[in-house]
Amino acid sequence: MSAKNLSTVTNELIESYGNTAKNVINAYRVGNERAVGYADQAWANGVQKVGKRISADVRNNALSAQKKISALYVQGVTLTSDGADVAVNKAVALAGKGVAQVAANASRFEQATGLDTLSTLAVAAVPAAEAAISVAAKLEASSGALVNKISGKKAKVKVAMPKRPVAKKAAPAAKPAAKPAAPKAAAPKAKAAPAKAAAKPAEPKAAAAPAVAA
Repeated sequence: MSAKNLSTVTNELIESYGNTAKNVINAYRVGNERAVGYADQAWANGVQKVGKRISADVRNNALSAQKKISALYVQGVTLTSDGADVAVNKAVALAGKGVAQVAANASRFEQATGLDTLSTLAVAAVPAAEAAISVAAKLEASSGALVNKISGKKAKVKVAMPKRPVAKKAAPAAKPAAKPAAPKAAAPKAKAAPAKAAAKPAEPKAAAAPAVAA
């Protein structure tokens, strides 16, 4: 297994720890909201039991004051939990970048020196990292169950999904270069018609006989 695969396993471990932290934060938020609901209900029941011993205005004011206090408390819980959630996200992102940087530096070192010592160490570290992921997954599942138990219903919990390497599509095979078209056979040239025999020069006419003197 290569150093790249070790980086992937480490990132999964970081993500699992991050999800566990988010589940704990969610449990804190849900638990406080549920406790506030119980407190409001108990206060309302107490006011109702008093009955007519207090005026309607006093009862209404008491209920209104309790609701305002509860709203402020829930708002504080929400702000705190949201801030913690953001902090966890930043920590997970920063840790992931650190893992990627370490892997890149290791790769450059091996390319520059020709040594594979770091790759050997990476292979040796993978089983321990996978064992840690197994433990972290159980812890994550327990934190999710805790959220559901506190909320009293199926709550939204974070679950780390193992990342599978995406297989790269093979590059399409290069099409063989088209064979150059065979040169077309030159059409046989038409045979030139034999040149007509040059006309024979006309034979010179015989000179006229000189006239005989009388």
